[in-house]
Amino acid sequence: MPDLNTLGLPKPAAKTRVVVAMSGGVDSSVTAGILAQAGYDVVGFTMQLYDHGAATSSSKSCCAGQDIYDAKRVADTLKIPHYVLDYESTFQKDVIEKFADSYVAGETPIPCVMCNQTVKFRDLLKAARDIGGDCLATGHYVQRVLGQGGAELHRAIDPDRDQSYFLFATTKTQLDYLRFPLGGMRKPEARAVARTLGIAVADKPDSQDICFVPTGSYTDLVKKLRPEAMQNGDFVHVDGRVLGQHKGVINYTVGQRRGLGLGGEVEPLYVVRIDAATRRVIVGTKDDVLRDAFKLTGVNWLGAGDGLPADGLRAHVKLRNTQTPIAATVLPGDAPGAANVVLDSPAEAVTPGQACVFYDGERVLGGGWIARDDAKAFVPHNMRKEKVAVTAN
Repeated sequence: MPDLNTLGLPKPAAKTRVVVAMSGGVDSSVTAGILAQAGYDVVGFTMQLYDHGAATSSSKSCCAGQDIYDAKRVADTLKIPHYVLDYESTFQKDVIEKFADSYVAGETPIPCVMCNQTVKFRDLLKAARDIGGDCLATGHYVQRVLGQGGAELHRAIDPDRDQSYFLFATTKTQLDYLRFPLGGMRKPEARAVARTLGIAVADKPDSQDICFVPTGSYTDLVKKLRPEAMQNGDFVHVDGRVLGQHKGVINYTVGQRRGLGLGGEVEPLYVVRIDAATRRVIVGTKDDVLRDAFKLTGVNWLGAGDGLPADGLRAHVKLRNTQTPIAATVLPGDAPGAANVVLDSPAEAVTPGQACVFYDGERVLGGGWIARDDAKAFVPHNMRKEKVAVTAN
């Protein structure tokens, strides 16, 4: 059997075709650069995802006009072939439309995960296979580690850059094909490599916020796509009192304190729950926001075996990308792809639409989407006598 190359494939580097997802930013450019320098047969693919006027020239976006141009410049510098793939309609349907629908439903979505699930690791991965690619490499800061059961997903060496939270939905089959050369590197090192290789985007600012919302106002986009989401409704206290009117459920997220425009209460008010069907935003004190049990849908499992152990597992979970992992018990749910999570200690802002990602040390075991609570089942942490996994719609 031939020796494995640095990507873990049984071929000489020169005969290993690596497709690199090039967004026009420094990370994907360095990924292409170090692989080309190592002698691999590198092909650059750039996805055209949208063209929203100002977004095409924004330095804080990706996959639009200026960024496509930057990716082409980098490919020319590296002397590798480069192709632009038009996924605009797919991105509109699978990411932008679902993003808007999620807000209308009272959730707070994560479009980066939706993008990874669809156009990146579904469509782009297929395109890479179609041209005979042996693997698809990206500039994500995450590590792919070979374990006893095959490829595992681990956090990046740099905790400040780790993107494993956003990749929890990567399947085992996809992980077999993917490579993440920057997982063992820190961002200043990546920029230094870019300068060494003469890559023009070495000092380009990082992408920020939501790439297809260049103005930073997601509500403007949702209002345009789903104008009904701007209908007024009631602010309702957890004790049942109507405190006033709001200007549309899309303006609020669980845990939010600022911008409510409500006063007269002894303690500051926070958004506790959003009932989109009745256009009610339920508010309460900080204690009312705390949750210690909730349900997940769309669970993806990357641990050993075919799914969550029947008796559950102990893990640390992240409910936000920037959150320190917290101890929890994860139990199988009562439907395919469902799970119940019981936290050791209550957490703030357990937000429907966000992800709950399971970790065993540095390894990602999987994760799922935090579900909306059924109004009848929802009980704030401080009003319950025992921990239970609440039922969700």
